[in-house]
Amino acid sequence: MYLRPIQFVDSPVGRDGQVDRLAGGLNWFAGYELILVEGGARVFEAQLPVAGVADAIAALPDALAESATAFRARLTAPRAPLSLGERVIRFDQPQVAGILNMTPDSFSDGGAHVDDPVAAAGAGVAMAAAGAALIDVGGESTRPGAAAVWEGDEISRVVPAIERLSLAGTAVSIDTRKAGVMEAAIEAGAHMVNDVAALLWDDRALEVVAKAGCPVVLMHSPDPKAGGHGEHRYADAVIEVYDWLEARIDAVVAGGVAREKILIDPGIGFGKTVQNNLQLINALALFQGLGCPLMLGVSRKRMIGALSGEAPADQRLAGSIALALRGADLGAQILRVHDVTETVQAIRVWRGLRDAAMMPRL
Repeated sequence: MYLRPIQFVDSPVGRDGQVDRLAGGLNWFAGYELILVEGGARVFEAQLPVAGVADAIAALPDALAESATAFRARLTAPRAPLSLGERVIRFDQPQVAGILNMTPDSFSDGGAHVDDPVAAAGAGVAMAAAGAALIDVGGESTRPGAAAVWEGDEISRVVPAIERLSLAGTAVSIDTRKAGVMEAAIEAGAHMVNDVAALLWDDRALEVVAKAGCPVVLMHSPDPKAGGHGEHRYADAVIEVYDWLEARIDAVVAGGVAREKILIDPGIGFGKTVQNNLQLINALALFQGLGCPLMLGVSRKRMIGALSGEAPADQRLAGSIALALRGADLGAQILRVHDVTETVQAIRVWRGLRDAAMMPRL
């Protein structure tokens, strides 16, 4: 049983009892799509108005009614803020995470800061000054076909930059699959782990995160042990990714990580076709049913090129902004981007439109 928020409106003003608020943010919606799945296939779909959803849920069999009530509660509950060093990140509006790659071969900006931690830290501080809530530092490319990086090399790439960023009071996440890199980065001042393998690539990763007590981003990929880009055929990409993330959250909580410190990422571009990616982005609001903040990483990705005449990675700003705003419209709490200044400006304008919609009409 799944509930997908639909029929989004600009404002709740004058709509008491007719709209629900998505995850305590700036998005309100007037309806739900009720989806029932059996044996991996959708067997029932119906649209329910918010004004009548409680009665509709009450009419379901007891087990489904209980599940639907809990799902709705998770969809609408505010997300707990994250304390990252000196920064507290609230999720009542979209936040921006700036990408800082310390690699020679990342698909978009590889080599820009490798072997120069001073310049890298300066770039990170500049992104924070431009409005990024945190800086996501990575020392290993996760593009398709990228060579694996020895743990020691990855540590030597990221730690000097993280130390400088932390001393500057910047919130930092470490983008890595390796437990040893997580440990070294946290020791250097990183406040959060962002793992494209959802703590499955390295057998010690879950233990490290649980011991550190830090927030963690769990990203979906069809085969984390193999690098995340294996081919996979989805009967229903949205439902399969949702179920996978739900099971992974439960496993990580069982491993000692507090649920309120878990964020999720649907893994756009990882083992998914362009169609799968578009389906997932359009269904982002459903993933709020997991009850965790959602990070969306679509910046400069190949799907933008595929939809725009194969524009190269450094010419995908407009497409990146379009997808970031679509994510904001559907409740994504963190937008992971290369182009911080432009994305922050777009989100501030988006926020202005939301604020204006709630002002008294003159």
